[in-house]
Amino acid sequence: MAKKNFKDLTEREILALAIQLEEEDSRVYADFADGLRETYPATAKAFDEMQAEESRHRQMLIDMHKQRFGDHIPLIRRQDVKGFIERRPVWLVRPLGINAVRKQVEVMELETRRFYDRAVKKVSDASTRKLLGDLAEIERQHSAFAESLAEKQIATGERHEEEKTRRRMFMLQVVQPGLSGLIDGSISTLAPIFAAAFATHHSREALLVGLAASIGAGISMAFTEALSDDGSLTGRGAPVFRGSVTGLMTAVGGLGHTLPFLIGNFHLAIVVATLIVAAELVVISYVRHKYMDTQLVSSAVQVIVGGALVFGVGIWIGSS
Repeated sequence: MAKKNFKDLTEREILALAIQLEEEDSRVYADFADGLRETYPATAKAFDEMQAEESRHRQMLIDMHKQRFGDHIPLIRRQDVKGFIERRPVWLVRPLGINAVRKQVEVMELETRRFYDRAVKKVSDASTRKLLGDLAEIERQHSAFAESLAEKQIATGERHEEEKTRRRMFMLQVVQPGLSGLIDGSISTLAPIFAAAFATHHSREALLVGLAASIGAGISMAFTEALSDDGSLTGRGAPVFRGSVTGLMTAVGGLGHTLPFLIGNFHLAIVVATLIVAAELVVISYVRHKYMDTQLVSSAVQVIVGGALVFGVGIWIGSS
């Protein structure tokens, strides 16, 4: 459907559009506050205040419309007028990313301010011009607030707390399930892959077994993780997301030492696969040390010994 040009809007349509914009912004801020309340309470409080202010603006615009044009407010939305930016529904994402929210707010306030600046030039009624001009100034203040939100939080220490919360959520929702999947995929698939390799001495058979083991383990771990915890009490995030991370990393862990068997030369494939296994175990040890507060030497011993035992079992069974 054809959109209207801003220059063709009547004063009544401008007021109706302003009402719609304030209502949408108010609801977006309410969603931001709701999505951030548990993890970023200070920022959520700021969005509560902004939501309340946008609601007051909407009521002021409704009162002006009633005074000039009556009770019926025509339906005209941002998507009905050319020039507005299409908004990605950031507010629907859970968990909400604080940096994505800040960027969205900056864009929203800048766009709304520019709308009021242009609207003032198209309206002739003095009282309406004054109202739109006042709202433009308030939106300008909101833009400054959004741009300086990070600096204010740093100054008050709130940003530090939010960063700690963000790191904790990243740990619970990404690192832990991802590490669990990587360990399972890297270690549990060693035995069947290398057993098949040493039993057949053919790269193709080892490759097929490795693909089946890696992908099958990824699917199994994804469902296991997703069904183990809905995240409502632990704060570990949406089960579908967490399960996807676990399943993907499980598959990646197994495929790492499976893909070398694409090499036709069996002995070369074994050497490359073994080197990749060693690299995987080192990576796992480092990640456990960095994110799980495990001493590097202790982590390396635990992971390498466990991996070596499974690796040895695979070779033993395949060679028997």
